[in-house]
Amino acid sequence: MNSPAAFELNIKRQIRAPRAKVFDAFVTESVMRQWMCPRGMTIPQLSVDPRVGGRYRMTMRSRDGESFTVGGEYREIKRPESLAYTWQWEGANMPPLQTLIRVSFTERDGGTEVSLTHTGFPDQGMCDSHQAGWNSSLNNLIDTLDERGSAATVTLIGDPRSSYTRTARMGLAEKGVRYTLQPSGPHSPEVDAVHPFGRIPAFRDGDLKLFETSAILRYADEAFPGPSLLPGNIRDRALCEAWVSSVSSYYYGPMVRNYVLQYIFPKGDGGQPDRAVIDPAVREMAGLLRKLDDAYGARDWIVGNQCSMADLFIAPILAYVEMFPEGKQLVGDCPNVRRAQAAIRARASFKDTQP
Repeated sequence: MNSPAAFELNIKRQIRAPRAKVFDAFVTESVMRQWMCPRGMTIPQLSVDPRVGGRYRMTMRSRDGESFTVGGEYREIKRPESLAYTWQWEGANMPPLQTLIRVSFTERDGGTEVSLTHTGFPDQGMCDSHQAGWNSSLNNLIDTLDERGSAATVTLIGDPRSSYTRTARMGLAEKGVRYTLQPSGPHSPEVDAVHPFGRIPAFRDGDLKLFETSAILRYADEAFPGPSLLPGNIRDRALCEAWVSSVSSYYYGPMVRNYVLQYIFPKGDGGQPDRAVIDPAVREMAGLLRKLDDAYGARDWIVGNQCSMADLFIAPILAYVEMFPEGKQLVGDCPNVRRAQAAIRARASFKDTQP
């Protein structure tokens, strides 16, 4: 160590796997390649000599092609109880600092408790950045060893009937991300523990808490492999963002709050739908659907030539709109919208998330 251990991080994670298997994941090259980097990164280069005095060297690569290399020496190997090794980044832009990692493995609750301590940081900022990296990497480790895969760490919290919850579910399905759905309503204790405004959906990935559907899907898009939820060029990505924002700003209120929910939860005289709210919404919806019809044109997707995040925001809302008479007629009057909705409703992500 060439710096006093002024700051350190401590992480405990429970993994549903035998202790020896978890220990081996820290020293076996083929398994290390699957998990020992944060979400969204890969390990193109790795060498491991797992013996006391042996060395390892690893290069992590981000999606944008930036590489980060770290290496060190094994100081202690006691299979399957404990492991210790040094950690030092390489490169002109990295701090010339050697830190120390100790990991213990304890049988607990039918699985293994991993206790990781990383010491020797000169400041809290560097300590915090490594803590985030380790937590994300340990999510990958759990995905690799737990038979549930990413459903062991990824939880979506929300009412399956919510259009926004369904959008998030469709996005996770498009990415092929396994997750646990925790049905909960707005302002429930489970939601309030994650979402500062108590809305749905909310999202957890290990220690990470996220809220707002677009943020959840952007994270999933970058953190997990699979087809991108965003178009491939900057122009179409900007247009995709514009339509995602438009759904929340201009479409959700008239179509869901002032139309669909008025039928589902009627508040008019005698328990009937309130026409004073519905009729103005129908007039506004007609113009909004024409704008969508123009935007789709001859394409099946709102932006570019493949399903994107924007389509995932639109489809659940229009599925509800078409459940009621005026909405069905208005969509029927927009051939491009009708064709585009048929395309997305044929996808497994739509079929498998029916509320």
